[in-house]
Amino acid sequence: MGMTVVEKILARATGVESVKVGEVVEPEVDLAMSHENAALVINQFLQVYEGTDLDPHVWDPDRIAIILDHRVPAESAKTATNQKKIRAFVQDEGIGKFHDIRGDQGGICHQILPENGYVRPGAVVVGTDSHTTSHGALGSLAFGVGATEMAAVWALGRVLNVEVPGTIKVVVDGTFQEGVGPKDLILHLVGKLTAQGANFKVLEYHGEAIQSMSTSGRLVICNMAVEAGATSGIIPSDDETLRYLSDEAGVEEAIEWVLPDIDAEYDREIFIDVAELSPQIACPHRVDNVRPISEESGRKIDQIVIGSCTNGRLDDLETAARTLKGKRIASGVRMLVFPATWRIYREALRQGFLMDLVEAGATIMNPGCGCCLGIHQGALGDGEVALSTTNRNFKGRMGNPEAEVYLCSPAVAAASAITGEIVDPRAGGF
Repeated sequence: MGMTVVEKILARATGVESVKVGEVVEPEVDLAMSHENAALVINQFLQVYEGTDLDPHVWDPDRIAIILDHRVPAESAKTATNQKKIRAFVQDEGIGKFHDIRGDQGGICHQILPENGYVRPGAVVVGTDSHTTSHGALGSLAFGVGATEMAAVWALGRVLNVEVPGTIKVVVDGTFQEGVGPKDLILHLVGKLTAQGANFKVLEYHGEAIQSMSTSGRLVICNMAVEAGATSGIIPSDDETLRYLSDEAGVEEAIEWVLPDIDAEYDREIFIDVAELSPQIACPHRVDNVRPISEESGRKIDQIVIGSCTNGRLDDLETAARTLKGKRIASGVRMLVFPATWRIYREALRQGFLMDLVEAGATIMNPGCGCCLGIHQGALGDGEVALSTTNRNFKGRMGNPEAEVYLCSPAVAAASAITGEIVDPRAGGF
């Protein structure tokens, strides 16, 4: 019997010819990523060496990436002190893949990794963040781990006790309608699977709609694989993978493809025709509470957020700017725009997207995760309603359990900003 992509990656990383679903392996790690929670990982890492004569040093500083992005700039003395601790550790350990709070290198970790060429097809990528699944867009096995697990990775260079997951094959065919895109696809899929429907599974994406999708779109659908409970989402390497790594990430070395065998065994197969898909909305307070936009049109909103690791890339900002150019955001509505990285910010500035958004009434924020988490910038008031391109909407996610959050695409968010209520971007006039 052949192997799926994830089985092939785990076999290589474990040094064996093949693995089977349910086996427990200890794969070697190609890249280990943390953000501000690296401060906690450092504590756990140093505890590993307590009571020994060993000098505590990470197994390979070149395979560790640390990005400050969740609370930037620091909102409290505690956060600032933790960030100071991380900077000192990075310097002592010689960790080169460190992205501080700087306009020439900073941004959200799940965009920093791909745009800097840190992720490769076939790699094992672990991160102390659940949306590490994003990096499956480049053909890697990428998944989240806890701080204690990451401390072990820093010490040993491998992940302990990983059970080989089963794989759900998702075949996506057809051509998206105007105003419909990858965010609508993944919301629809999460609604179809439910928030626990892919627990301990990998979503492996195939089909003509995936093959024609940009890496930006692929990052969206892998990013939110975890919202269905999946260990990871993954897209087998193809020409788009190579184009992105070469042309946009600056990777010069040869890239090896990792493809599933034709006789690979899947737990389940799901087929979706995106030509039949309409804009989707995830309603409070569950990401799998997904409905067609027609069922929620007219709902008044107080705040709109465009950005995050899900939808803060250049094409997302272009969609919003194109929709809002020459128009005004509705009175009483706040729009916050968070480009995913400073590289994207600078390019959006150069192409005039940010000016179009500002002139429409939007507020441009620095790249970061604070608004999505509700821990820094953009919190909601009691009873307020937010429409957001982020990835989670559980009660209190954006800082206030007395508020409501709807999830949508950038096209829906921008069109709705003009009307002040949820609206279908295909309705015209946008």
